[in-house]
Amino acid sequence: MLKVGITGNRGFIGSYLKNVLSLNTNIFEIIPFERSYFNEEKLLEKFVKDCHCIVHLAGVNRHESDEYLYKENINIAEKLGSAILKTKSTPHLIMASSSQEVNATVYGLAKQKARLHLEQIANENGFKFNGLLIPNVFGPFSEPNYNTFIATFCKQLIEGNAPNILIDKNVSLIYIDELVKEIVDLIEKPANLQKQQIKATSEIKVNDVLEKLKYFKDVYYINGVIPNLQNVFELQLFNTFRSFIDYKEHFPIPLKSNLDQRGNFVELIKTDIGGQFSFSTTMPNITRGNHFHTRKVERFMVLKGKALIQLRKYGSDEVLNFELDGEHPSYVDMPVWYIHNIKNIGEEVLFTNFWINEAYNPADPDTYFEVI
Repeated sequence: MLKVGITGNRGFIGSYLKNVLSLNTNIFEIIPFERSYFNEEKLLEKFVKDCHCIVHLAGVNRHESDEYLYKENINIAEKLGSAILKTKSTPHLIMASSSQEVNATVYGLAKQKARLHLEQIANENGFKFNGLLIPNVFGPFSEPNYNTFIATFCKQLIEGNAPNILIDKNVSLIYIDELVKEIVDLIEKPANLQKQQIKATSEIKVNDVLEKLKYFKDVYYINGVIPNLQNVFELQLFNTFRSFIDYKEHFPIPLKSNLDQRGNFVELIKTDIGGQFSFSTTMPNITRGNHFHTRKVERFMVLKGKALIQLRKYGSDEVLNFELDGEHPSYVDMPVWYIHNIKNIGEEVLFTNFWINEAYNPADPDTYFEVI
């Protein structure tokens, strides 16, 4: 069992890494960490002693004071290094720095100095160290106006505002899931690579990103059509965009009924990307699902009967409840990292249609079971 501690475990990268590690409790034990430990010497020392591996993600990305941003990033690295020395610990230490090191920004210079400080401690005390120079990271649940311009654009578009591009340039990007996989690989197979450039997986102009997000807003958010996702990057961008939708306000969305003497005709899904359509019947009081996905796009549509659809974000206690009735056909989409289920709460058989953007693959199911 690898005991892993994550500083900054409530941030964008840290919380995602913590969630991924928690899916493999037979391999990883997550050692608790709080930001306050940097100001409580004994707690920081205990944290350090308890860890086989420490992933140092804590830091300040932006601040109105350049002086504070610079000093605080160095300060917390020095406190972590001091705790390691004082306890004579030899953890495998992974530190997240930034590709901004080469641009000589205040943030980049602070990260570089912090990295070199921890690297020196590792070299002098005989433990493995990885200083990761990370490009721009994007993905679901990133913080607007802080983590990434993509998060800012998503929030602005959904709120009906027009994003403003100051400089349209090529940006190197890596998706959060891709970055976390690299970190997990390092945790499992420690290597003393010290300064390590994490390669971007995409490069695209800022305006091209904005145009794709505008397309998602028009096609998906406004008109409910599953967009044409032509490559992995567009899927990643789409999952990022839809993570900013207020699900409590946006869903369920009613389907249009076309009723005449023959009966009712309902258009279920308009899409160009294929995937898998499924239909189920569910007996009264029976619940289906209780699982979540980390990449799949999925829609539940109730056609007949009464259903309760529940969603709960992984790691959260808040449960979203949606009651749907086949008398008024409607649907709910399943966001990534949300546990979901559907229960027949009526007295007749429940008819439900499901659509998912990729056919089920037993070798790579992307399906994790957990009860709401």
